Amino acid sequence: MTWTTYTSFLVFATVLVLVPGPDFAVVVKNTVAGGRRRGWWATVGVVSANAVQGVAAATGLGALIAASQPLFEVIRWAGIAYLAYLAVQAIRSAVRGTYPPLGDGADAGRGYALAGWRQGFLSNITNPKVLVFYLAVLPQFLGPEVGLPVLLALALSHAGLSLIYLALLVLGLVRARRLLSRRPVRRTLDALTGVALLGFGARLATDY
Repeated sequence: MTWTTYTSFLVFATVLVLVPGPDFAVVVKNTVAGGRRRGWWATVGVVSANAVQGVAAATGLGALIAASQPLFEVIRWAGIAYLAYLAVQAIRSAVRGTYPPLGDGADAGRGYALAGWRQGFLSNITNPKVLVFYLAVLPQFLGPEVGLPVLLALALSHAGLSLIYLALLVLGLVRARRLLSRRPVRRTLDALTGVALLGFGARLATDY
């Protein structure tokens, strides 16, 4: 693989990373609700799931999962159900309209951070589109006899791009958080996030 090919992959992967999806919605939801720490852990959850799926694709496990229709369907519907669960939470929060005082989550316990990581990880690991991306796109940039290290490098590069983008998103949201946390704005954000998550789940249900 040449540097030109690698650069082309990075450009293509960057475009895909910038397209808003479930990961974007989950990170926004956690950052606005819980501050920098919660948003950061949601980001780490997304990126760690990205890395797991990338490694699975590179080592051939992803192809086995995609080829096993029952297993693929279980993962897909688990993802749909989880997105629906998060959507209902967000919509209920918008309807209720009561929010705790604004804090940065710095004094929150371990479970607080774990909740952010869990939401980010599960939203990504149960999205089969990520696995399909690795299985369908990576071969387009590689020759027929590329080794495992190159496959892993491309997969982890995509995860690294996600980390950079989502970390910048968290920083931007933290700066605007006082505005975003005003009750009318927060209710609107919760409602929009819930509708977006339902939309992502519906699209996942009808795409395959």
